[in-house]
Amino acid sequence: MTFLFIAIAFLYPALALFMTYRYSFFNRIGVVLLCYFGGIVLGNTGLFPPGISALQNTLSEVTVAVSLPLLLFSLNVRSWFRIAGKAILSMLLATTAVVCISTVAYLIIRSHGYNNSFELAGMAVGVYTGGTPNLAAIKAALNISSSTYLRFHTYDAAFSLLYLIFILTIGKKFFNRILIPYRQIQNDTEETGSTEGDSGNEYKGMWSIEVLLPLLGAFLLTGVVIGTSLFISGFFPESRSAAITILAITTLSIAFSFIPQIRNIRKTFPGGMYIIYVFCFVVASMTDIRTLIHIDFTILFFVAFSIFGSLSLHALFSRIFRIDTDTFLVTSVSAICSPPFVPVVAGSLKNPNVLLSGLTTGIIGYAIGNYLGISLALLLQSLS
Repeated sequence: MTFLFIAIAFLYPALALFMTYRYSFFNRIGVVLLCYFGGIVLGNTGLFPPGISALQNTLSEVTVAVSLPLLLFSLNVRSWFRIAGKAILSMLLATTAVVCISTVAYLIIRSHGYNNSFELAGMAVGVYTGGTPNLAAIKAALNISSSTYLRFHTYDAAFSLLYLIFILTIGKKFFNRILIPYRQIQNDTEETGSTEGDSGNEYKGMWSIEVLLPLLGAFLLTGVVIGTSLFISGFFPESRSAAITILAITTLSIAFSFIPQIRNIRKTFPGGMYIIYVFCFVVASMTDIRTLIHIDFTILFFVAFSIFGSLSLHALFSRIFRIDTDTFLVTSVSAICSPPFVPVVAGSLKNPNVLLSGLTTGIIGYAIGNYLGISLALLLQSLS
């Protein structure tokens, strides 16, 4: 049964990718949600014995650790500050906004007796500065229960869709009344980093020898990063070892991204995202569907307040610091919905010049999301 579960967990994302590549209906749903759905269905069929939970926990922790270096190796840190001055400022304002709003939401629900509100604050900051990989990493670092994690992610998907519809329909007209219009300053042509793929296209050519061999080397380097991080975490108390491990993995991976030979290895980012898809499937398989029947209004409120509250505060900050509408919108979307949605928004704005800025700031979010989310959660936990 152990081998069968592992095989299904690693093969199902390939099926999900194929469906999103082949059928537009599934492409609109996305690989992440398909993996969650598949995991929930499998986990509630009763095919696997209760003892499989130990394997599920181990597999979820391992997949997070393996995915992070692969996702971060492709960063081009030096280029961030050459191409995205206002965009970086806007991203910092968006990050400040979500930290402030998440802290306010924490105080609100904490006052109503929700003891684990610090976990929600950590997840909110991680996912609304980065994306699914950060959310997964923070779950592992803080030992957040699968039911809380999945509820959070479910409500996040629903409210993020409402947010995106607003941005794509009336967002520019609405915020043009508040912010200054976009003025082209430079031509952004340099490629920076990768984005969180959500279709099968980015996996084309991965099995060719010239791509596969360097990619296997990246996986070996990932093992070195994980081993070193585990060694470092051994010097800290056991209660903090998981958080230290995640932060060490993030730091070492970013450090390796400064080496051109590593940064230029093709397909490391899609490879890391595939491992995240496995993680999504495994975590979903641990969830009892009966826990999702009744809405958790506390988590529902926290997610909605975090998304729309941080959007509003980010807009206020952008008005003060004179960030233009297009830059504000593209950095907001790269933070709240993650980089894959940036091309959609840039297209709706009819402004391809903001595309690279949005992608760049999204990569920044991936890099800092773990630090901010874990640090805020631990700070709030210690204060409470």
